[in-house]
Amino acid sequence: MMRRLAYLLVPLLLAAAGCTATAEQPERPAAATRAERPSPFADCTPLTVAPAVASPAPAGKAGEQLPDLTLNCFTGGTPVNLRDVKGPAVINVWASWCPPCRKELPAFQRLSERADGRFQVIGVNSRDSRGGAQSIGEDYGVDFPMLLDQGDAFQRALERNAFPLTVLVDADGRIRHTDATGALDDARLAALLERHLGVRV
Repeated sequence: MMRRLAYLLVPLLLAAAGCTATAEQPERPAAATRAERPSPFADCTPLTVAPAVASPAPAGKAGEQLPDLTLNCFTGGTPVNLRDVKGPAVINVWASWCPPCRKELPAFQRLSERADGRFQVIGVNSRDSRGGAQSIGEDYGVDFPMLLDQGDAFQRALERNAFPLTVLVDADGRIRHTDATGALDDARLAALLERHLGVRV
């Protein structure tokens, strides 16, 4: 008797399941595929174009060229090989979890606003999450170009393991100075630029 009842119920259950499976389901809201927030950072394409009124490299002993290392741009697009970056440039290596990095970011933003086509300010976000970098960029109003270095390859190439790290590069793409003394302010940045790149801000 039970077996006969089971034979009768199975087709009914399958039919019910078929109806449920084929019934039109309402569309889920787009929250699951939420669009990413627009990046606060600038595009990286200009990094390989020399600044409009760049000063020639100052006299004195120049260091090594930037490492032959390709990094992705935060905004996407073509990755940038650091050897193709046109100086003079000030490169700021930072991470959102680093308090001195957060402290000095506004000074780098102000420096980028005073560049006037004479030099470039470039960020390298290292050992960080994309969301962390995005939030700090938004909170601090940072909009200069930002490269991503999730595995700290740039610092390893420079044999420096410090946060924050500032690298000054001359018009010939050679490293003139690397600073790891902690959070830099406007006055210290201005002094470094004048001393190592011959640029007054």
